[in-house]
Amino acid sequence: MSVPVSGAARLEARFAALAMQNRAAFVTYIMGGDPDEETAQELLDGLPGAGADIIELGLPFTDPMADGPAIQAAALRALGAGIRTKDVLAMAAKFRQKDTQTPLIVMGYYNPIHHMGCEAFTEACVTAGVDGAIMVDLPPEEDTPLRSAFDGAGLALIRLATPTTDDQRLPTVVAGTSGFVYYISVAGVTGTAVPKADPVAKAVSRIRAASGLPVAVGFGVRTPEKAAQIAQNADGVVVGSAIVDAMASGGVKEALELTRTLGHAVHSAREEVIS
Repeated sequence: MSVPVSGAARLEARFAALAMQNRAAFVTYIMGGDPDEETAQELLDGLPGAGADIIELGLPFTDPMADGPAIQAAALRALGAGIRTKDVLAMAAKFRQKDTQTPLIVMGYYNPIHHMGCEAFTEACVTAGVDGAIMVDLPPEEDTPLRSAFDGAGLALIRLATPTTDDQRLPTVVAGTSGFVYYISVAGVTGTAVPKADPVAKAVSRIRAASGLPVAVGFGVRTPEKAAQIAQNADGVVVGSAIVDAMASGGVKEALELTRTLGHAVHSAREEVIS
């Protein structure tokens, strides 16, 4: 009988399985509680069946400085519906009751976590079946309290690298990172500029060599064509704003249809190169 994995180990297992298949991971982002908890839960629960290998679940925040218009609007809709961090973690717990295999990480900003307390937040993540977190505005120099709590619980604290992360800065960014490294492919906010394949491929190789971890690429990946292009070199491709937009315009059905299309593009990208 196999022992179920969780936390950082669940992420490691998923990336390893996909590497054996010569596939990149398709990583989807949605905003927790957008436009309300029930609808967002339906979307969250449907993502694995639509092709999502790893899920990022957004924690709504009033001042999402790294996010473009689509995710800003989603955060405001969720907050307007009364959604807070504890409600998003409750969504994660409901998801985990049905799905014990798909890695699930939360992504957001540090202010609500600091207010809640790192130990309390970590305990809540473990209880909910969350595997890790990305704190967009928390630099390595300031993340020791959360990283220590996460390390003790076996959770992944995933750090961000950017086009301006040079060779001097990169070792600081990747030290203590677990699960994977999230590479922000463009200078700017989510869902705006479009990444160029060659610079991204070079950055992925550099970060992978420095960290020894998989590298997932996000920000600006909106189309199946671009997702497939990035998947040829990256270990994972993150799509968020396009799915959030589809949810806003066409509801769960449209968002899942787009997810299927993007997932197929990511998973078949390397097969098409070989052929």
